Amino acid sequence: MAFFWPLIAKENELEKMKTQSPALIVCSITMLLVSGFSLIHRNKKLPLNKHVRKSSSFKVVIDKSSYELRVYDNEGWLYTYPVVFGTSDLTDKMMEGDRRTPEGHFRITGKKIHPEWGYFMLLDYPNQTDLQKFNERKRNGVIPSTAKPGGGIGIHATRRNEDRFVDYYYNWTLGCISTKREYARELYSLLPIGTEVTIQQ
Repeated sequence: MAFFWPLIAKENELEKMKTQSPALIVCSITMLLVSGFSLIHRNKKLPLNKHVRKSSSFKVVIDKSSYELRVYDNEGWLYTYPVVFGTSDLTDKMMEGDRRTPEGHFRITGKKIHPEWGYFMLLDYPNQTDLQKFNERKRNGVIPSTAKPGGGIGIHATRRNEDRFVDYYYNWTLGCISTKREYARELYSLLPIGTEVTIQQ
């Protein structure tokens, strides 16, 4: 049923098609079908207890603008997960306490079960590049001279009974990347320490 909802949602457009030329009708229907396939592609994720392609390495790309975390292996794209962040402006982290999610290239440096946020994968923020950006912003007066870069950024689950935050694109974290509890468990099992993570706009 989920596949057909774009067609149902576009019922008015289908009514308008009746007065259009055959070529235009074919084009419009094709666009609606692509919309349906895009929805399935976006929601594709790693099924629990299913065979996973063997790989010597994984890479993660987190795209803020699309609220997506994508997993790749040596053969290409594998899975896409919906995620949320710290603040809704989605800009780069400046300093401790701004609740922004940092952008750049990181690695998973640790894994633990957090008492509140469940499966947690720690990133190496701030790394050398982050500290360079931080110090430059401080020199230029973009942030206060007393500011600190912050830390403890990771990929983790929502709090219990708050998976709906991901459905609503509600950015609630202190700067981390959050996904549904089931998805966080899958990622925790799939991604080893050392996995490269890129966070971008």
